[in-house]
Amino acid sequence: MKRALGVSVYPDHSDMDQDKAYLKKAAECGFTRIFMSMLEVTEGKDVVTKKFKELIHYAKGLGFETILDVVPALFDQLDISYDDLSYFHELGADGIRLDAGFDGNKEAKLTYNPYDLAIELNMSNDVAYLDNILTYEANKPFLYGCHNFYPQEGTGLPYDFFEKCSIRFKNNGIRTAAFVASSIGDIGPCDINDGLPTLEIHRHLPIDIQAKHLFATGLIDDVVIGNAYASDEELEALGQVNRYQLELAVDFVADVNEVEKEITLSEQHFRRGDITERMARSTEVRKKYIDDANPAHDNEGEFQIGDVVIGNDAFGKYKNELQIVLQPHKDSRKNKVGSITPSELMLLEFIKPWTKFRLKEK
Repeated sequence: MKRALGVSVYPDHSDMDQDKAYLKKAAECGFTRIFMSMLEVTEGKDVVTKKFKELIHYAKGLGFETILDVVPALFDQLDISYDDLSYFHELGADGIRLDAGFDGNKEAKLTYNPYDLAIELNMSNDVAYLDNILTYEANKPFLYGCHNFYPQEGTGLPYDFFEKCSIRFKNNGIRTAAFVASSIGDIGPCDINDGLPTLEIHRHLPIDIQAKHLFATGLIDDVVIGNAYASDEELEALGQVNRYQLELAVDFVADVNEVEKEITLSEQHFRRGDITERMARSTEVRKKYIDDANPAHDNEGEFQIGDVVIGNDAFGKYKNELQIVLQPHKDSRKNKVGSITPSELMLLEFIKPWTKFRLKEK
């Protein structure tokens, strides 16, 4: 399934011109999805309709898919019904996110609406909610899953729970999404905004590391910034994230040589299938660089977790093999060429047997 980046906008807490400028910048950075909140509607139906229609159609012109976040109270406020989703179609929306669930049969019926609106479910519960809906023969291509975000410090999901919830959806082939947090965005659905991530461990991480982590799990298709507005720098950083394979940043040592830099940065790496606990080995590169000299340097100290090492001239057939250290050890036949950025060390657990990965200079 293709992966996407998204932003969130809150038309009832923001300025239309600022929203449009934000969406334009996001589109330039490769974003294609919008989470648009309708939870806080306080104006009359005519005003709400005009505002949301204008913003959604502007976004559509930029190539965005828009999912509206709705609650049952909204239907009463706007005098509309779950049995007739024509209102959201007229707004130009591509789908609606159900903040509250029904009996399973209701959700399944909604996926057959005549407007081909996607019906997005809350993923942040480890219960058989999705299974129940699927037993009623839901129209799966129009059924999405999206985790919640958590405005209050300390309330985001722990990773193991997130994983269990996400597996339920991923194993059924459902498109999935989760939220990351901007470090500066102060607009959200409520007056508390300590960032709007899905995972608590992401709350204070750089935004691109959050996204790398979600994509690396293999459980999330779409990564959406929960709070608005992210900075231009954050949008650009996310736009450069490799969505389809793990890409780690390396801080090189001063004495790294050109052969080592080429091996590190220019090659498609993958971990051997017959793994070892001590390091992740990229072995194919040694064959390509068998004739390239590699004198010893930075080879006497103890290598630490996240160090990138390459076999030197004393390592025989293993010369110019690249390894990422997973357990501290010493071996003078290897040169330390650099280290994975500390904030990305959490990603090493996702380098599994045969995992493809790339390395780039910090």
